[in-house]
Amino acid sequence: MTTGLLIFLSLFAGLVLWGILLYNQLVVLKNNTEKAWSNIDVLLKQRNEELPKLITVCKEHMQYEQAALQKVMEARSRVASAMQSGNMGALGAAENELRIGLGNLFAVAEAYPELKASESFQHLRERITNLEDMIADRREFYNDSATINNTRIEQFPDVLVAKSFSFKRFRLMSFAAQETTDVDVASHFST
Repeated sequence: MTTGLLIFLSLFAGLVLWGILLYNQLVVLKNNTEKAWSNIDVLLKQRNEELPKLITVCKEHMQYEQAALQKVMEARSRVASAMQSGNMGALGAAENELRIGLGNLFAVAEAYPELKASESFQHLRERITNLEDMIADRREFYNDSATINNTRIEQFPDVLVAKSFSFKRFRLMSFAAQETTDVDVASHFST
């Protein structure tokens, strides 16, 4: 075996190892981004499970406010549909509708002192507020993970491996300006 052949084989082996390491790093980034989305998905499902309970409690005290309750339930349905389809654009719009609906519902609830004093209502309000906070935190983490993934698969030389193995970009969870304002649920109950 000649020295030239040894050098060629060493360079080739080094190139293969580098490609394997790069591929594994991209897989870790992809999986981390998918895990970040799964964490949001869990919280969205938990919140969607709490909303019917809130509506039920509100219905007991708010017989004449069916429109506000109906808007929340319709928005909840659109969020669930967007989650199932994985459509980030539709999810952002549905989340905005739900936040507005919840804000309106809580504002209307101000006119019902018995509802505000209800232990069930207070518990659900706190639970939904906490879930909203956690969703916001996880959404930020997801966007960070997606940005790192998207940057890596576009950078040279990572783009060579990413295109060869069809690594995909992740869409960021971005909302319109009015959608970025968190619903301050607690403020709707302060007097």
